[in-house]
Amino acid sequence: MGKYSDVYIAKTMQGLEEVLAKELKDLGACRIKPGRRMVEFSGGMNIVYKANYWLRTALRILVPIRSFRAIDEHQLYTETKAINWEKYLSLQHTFSVDSVIFSKYFNHSHYVALKVKDAIVDQFREKNGRRPSVNSKDPDIKINIHINIDRCTISLDSSGESLHKRGYRVDQHKTPLNEVLAAGLIMLSGWDKKTNFLDPMCGSGTFLIEAAMISRNIPPGYYRKKYSFMNWLDYDPELYKDIQVSPYSKQYKPKILGKDISFHAIATARENIRRADLMSSISLEVGSFETTGAPWISGFIIINPPYGERIKVAAIGKLYKTIGDHLKKEFPGYKAWIFSSNFEALKQIGLRPTVKKILFNGPLECKFMGFEMYEGSK
Repeated sequence: MGKYSDVYIAKTMQGLEEVLAKELKDLGACRIKPGRRMVEFSGGMNIVYKANYWLRTALRILVPIRSFRAIDEHQLYTETKAINWEKYLSLQHTFSVDSVIFSKYFNHSHYVALKVKDAIVDQFREKNGRRPSVNSKDPDIKINIHINIDRCTISLDSSGESLHKRGYRVDQHKTPLNEVLAAGLIMLSGWDKKTNFLDPMCGSGTFLIEAAMISRNIPPGYYRKKYSFMNWLDYDPELYKDIQVSPYSKQYKPKILGKDISFHAIATARENIRRADLMSSISLEVGSFETTGAPWISGFIIINPPYGERIKVAAIGKLYKTIGDHLKKEFPGYKAWIFSSNFEALKQIGLRPTVKKILFNGPLECKFMGFEMYEGSK
């Protein structure tokens, strides 16, 4: 292996692996192999930079530097110390180590991270009499150790902060939807980027903003100022500038409308939309879904109703029945998608889904259900 492995890892959320694999293919990556909550790919540093800037459904991009076998802390320490760390960080850099462990040999992830950190600082101290500092909050260099049984992989985290943090969000609405999940659900739904888009329970506006970015071909990294790879010793700013040129040609401008019963949610959504510089692309209204008529002859609806978990809704089943009845009555000719973890309440929708998918919103298992709305019965 050279300085870096030629196989990289894009982390994602469960259920979005195939969407992410397609995104990587469209970016020009090769040897793409979906796994569980991750996709392996190859393609050189150009693709690593591109992946951070252009992928909508990736949480972080890891670049492995060494794999080895270890079944105890001594082996882990020795093998980590055998890496020439001066290739990856200097005395001036701050760094942090995070760990992901699935192993009977190692049962404490914090301790594993500590042993890796010790090996790195001990190597520097022995060579230079000095060592780089650890900064767990905002490090220059992020190092990741992944252990699967006895297989250890040490990687550089090229992203730094999770890629779902696009940089446009302000005040967290009660239960904000993760931006990667929102983009992934829109892409999973098969929305064509041209059809008018309605979110009648829009909360802080994440679906609206992600839809506008997708249709207008705005990269998810557009608002971000920094990535961890910018602190690497071999960072190439010219290459980064090159990858900001869009690999995609088409831009669409559908009407995008968000509604919510909460004034506070709409105010938050408006501020997020303003920060994303999308005020001319998205309309907002205060109002409940049951008083919302179809704004266009046909269109696309996506709804993330309360689950009754963190937002308490007294009669959650009744709310879901109202959603189903209202979709049937008011929205013929529309495609509608509903995302929820409340499987009992979803039964009250009373419509037959054409598509059903299972995903997770944090720890919550959710169904993502698609409906074709027809006049009368199908």
